[in-house]
Amino acid sequence: MWLINTTTLGLEEFFGSDTPRYAILSHTWDDEEVSFQEFGSRPATLKKGWSKIKKTCDKAARHGYKYAWVDTCCIDKRSSAELTESINSMFKWYQDAGVCYVYLPDLPADVPVVEGLKACRWFTRGWTLQELIAPRDIRFYGRDWHWLGTKKDFAEQISTITGIRVPVLRLTKSPKIYSISTRMSWAANRTTKRIEDMAYCLLGIFDVTMPMLYGEGTRAFGRLQEEIIKRSNDMTIFAWSQPEGEQEDASGALFAPSPAFFAQTIEVEERRTLSAESRLADSTHNSPEPLGPFATAILRTI
Repeated sequence: MWLINTTTLGLEEFFGSDTPRYAILSHTWDDEEVSFQEFGSRPATLKKGWSKIKKTCDKAARHGYKYAWVDTCCIDKRSSAELTESINSMFKWYQDAGVCYVYLPDLPADVPVVEGLKACRWFTRGWTLQELIAPRDIRFYGRDWHWLGTKKDFAEQISTITGIRVPVLRLTKSPKIYSISTRMSWAANRTTKRIEDMAYCLLGIFDVTMPMLYGEGTRAFGRLQEEIIKRSNDMTIFAWSQPEGEQEDASGALFAPSPAFFAQTIEVEERRTLSAESRLADSTHNSPEPLGPFATAILRTI
């Protein structure tokens, strides 16, 4: 794991238990981000993305952290092995961070926070879902890095925006107690620049690992679901339905083509003592939406 020394602004690599305490940044990518290869060069300091790195390090140092992690420059994306390891480790890295700074450049100081949060791009991106759920201590900052508040402060508002329940945001309940379909629904209205990332950004949410195969398109989301059912008997993974206005015809498919197909999921907590059939019935009780294709047939074979 590469970390930025907040004093020297140099990159240092650590492994396993030797990794020191660190702060971490969560943000949405923009133009002129600083890459791993560019980091440390003078041209890098002239790019717009450098200011986020510098501000993160300044805040981390003031809060007592000698190291910080920023995804743009702390992953060598030229190495497929390092990229795969990093993406599979991302949830844990955010979970293990001492503090997570969320930078919201589209929230100016003159806009009321409660109103401004729901318009922030950060809540629409796939990668930031795990960055919202995993960290224990999240601190939000606006456009000019002005202080906004913590995840716990805004738990009610964030729950309304994202559909994630308040106990998960306040860390009183683990996201794992919620059914697969419920957790999928948290990503239903999010997007990623690359199709495959809509699957890869959810690995930590479902505690699975798999290789990165950019170029496979929507097959990545199918592979994610295959990995999930290898580890779980929760049949709500089949409780998906065609979203209104969706052009892709998913009839005849076993797995959902994307998280958007879980948008109408009725939230349930996973009850491990119930049968798979009972869990699926429970998750769709009183729902006006039909089960996903093949779900009924699969239940008959259980």
